[in-house]
Amino acid sequence: MLEIKNVSKVYGDGETSVRALNNVSLKVAAGNFVVIMGPSGSGKSTLLNIIGGLDSLSSGEVLLEGQRIDNLDEDALVTLRRGKIAYVFQQYHLLPSLTAVENVLLPLVFTEKNVAASQALEILKKVGLEKRLSHRPAQLSGGEQQRVAIARALVAKPKLVLADEPTGNMDQETGREILDLFKELNSEEHTIVMVTHNPEIARHARESVLLCDGQIVS
Repeated sequence: MLEIKNVSKVYGDGETSVRALNNVSLKVAAGNFVVIMGPSGSGKSTLLNIIGGLDSLSSGEVLLEGQRIDNLDEDALVTLRRGKIAYVFQQYHLLPSLTAVENVLLPLVFTEKNVAASQALEILKKVGLEKRLSHRPAQLSGGEQQRVAIARALVAKPKLVLADEPTGNMDQETGREILDLFKELNSEEHTIVMVTHNPEIARHARESVLLCDGQIVS
């Protein structure tokens, strides 16, 4: 499903340049749950951002279902994110003035109103927030805000879900609940690529990849 071919990323020029990724290659099969681990500065988030089109690469290719996506223009990337790729961040990035259901509806702004509302309610129920529909982010716990963010990512039914330290700001119990939700989503055939520094999370994935100094070492 996802293929990363000889991807490198260099920030800066000349003596001040920093090589964040160095010739990284990786294949992720459809329906897999892959965790990318590594110390701070190893290139984990850079790799995830390149896959999701949030950062450009210096060389190499990224293919999704056989289609090269690293060279798409911004309009094509927006279309790709609406239907095939979703991103869950460590910081929830919810709009504080909107309710839970309104935040989830954001990716469906171009969808017919009744259909969009039905999808938003369905996915919020799936993540256990059917009683929090009208609550704004400030009225929700951290775990509940992350559930809203996950619901927003999933509402357009993406094939690939990218998650960058989605439990990083949570206590152990809440983090475990969010991880269980990702496992449930994976059992429903969502392909998941998750960045984490937590080896406990890696034990729950189907496959783990270790990055160090911008290279895959294990």
